Amino acid sequence: MSAAPASPHGLDPDALLAIRDLELRARVVVEGLWAGLHRSPFSGFSVEFSEYRQYVPGDDLRYLDWRVLARTDREYLRKFEDETNLRCELLVDHSRSMTFGSRRHTKADYARTLAASLGYFLLQQRDMVGLALFGDGLMAHLAARWRPGHLRRLLAALDASPAGTTTNLGGALEDAARLWRKRGLVIIISDLLEPVENWDDALGHLVAMGHDVRVFQILDPAELSLEFGRAAEWEDLESDRHLHVDPAQAADGYRRRIDAHVRAVARALGDRGIPLQRVTTDRPLDIVLLEWMHQTSSLRAAANRRGRGHR
Repeated sequence: MSAAPASPHGLDPDALLAIRDLELRARVVVEGLWAGLHRSPFSGFSVEFSEYRQYVPGDDLRYLDWRVLARTDREYLRKFEDETNLRCELLVDHSRSMTFGSRRHTKADYARTLAASLGYFLLQQRDMVGLALFGDGLMAHLAARWRPGHLRRLLAALDASPAGTTTNLGGALEDAARLWRKRGLVIIISDLLEPVENWDDALGHLVAMGHDVRVFQILDPAELSLEFGRAAEWEDLESDRHLHVDPAQAADGYRRRIDAHVRAVARALGDRGIPLQRVTTDRPLDIVLLEWMHQTSSLRAAANRRGRGHR
């Protein structure tokens, strides 16, 4: 199958997620990311996971990253090129609620492709990447590694069908805290439809351990609008209950509840200083990653400015 078409507006998600091979999908997204960096209006991406900074005359050319130069036509130095810079842990929702999709793909398809793309990109940067899947608890777990063959193991775990029934992010975070003793970057990918009080304290524990936590909340556009068309019987994916729903009658009350929940999630994460990206499954994944890099770069620059101000 051919790659998803790229445009100035990013890769078409329906075309991208029609590609069966997860590694090919991830490669297409990362290539789109590099193209987006070339077009990007911001001048640099001094992000913490890659330790890049822009070249200035007089710098030692031994540390020039020629791969970045070839892809972006920009000159960046990579510090400590022969060392692993970062330990990243991906925590991906594998519960049944992620199997919902009003488009040609589900939230699970989108989330696993996002995780695969992040893993592919970070491993290219010689960073260590680990993976944990969760549903009603922590499920598959791969320790963070950087070595040949690790990407294939990570992709194989992601490619499995969601096996969790209910969602228990709080329990998964508690288990993850016991596994992830070394500080690093933790990226949570979930629809976060579970009540905030079920996971807020456990997330706070992870932050208190010194981890840099980032969150992608993955939602289907129809989950925000309740635009399902005519009245029909619906099955709760986690409880197996069947409900008769008339979207025309339920929409206003539903939108109030989902808006309140979305605000509660944002408030809980904001109170803990955790950056949130809320992403609907119709958004191009290369653009989502580009925005994440920009966000990371901005946070890093702000932290550096605060550090210099306290000297």
